[in-house]
Amino acid sequence: MTWHLDVASDRCIGSGMCAGAAPDLFALDTDHAHPVRADIPDDERALEASDICPMLAITVRDAEGKEIGPRE
Repeated sequence: MTWHLDVASDRCIGSGMCAGAAPDLFALDTDHAHPVRADIPDDERALEASDICPMLAITVRDAEGKEIGPRE
């Protein structure tokens, strides 16, 4: 299954928590984080990164487009 990652640049504060938790999935530029690749094989670390983002700026969607992260 494929998941889609998105980081809302208007919400991201560049804390780096996502890149620290999953450096092969997220990277930091000068101000914000971004996915290394937008589409990835399903990976629990992507959900964990979306859960720990202090601004809830990371969205994970499944292959059908349903939002699966962040989890409540």
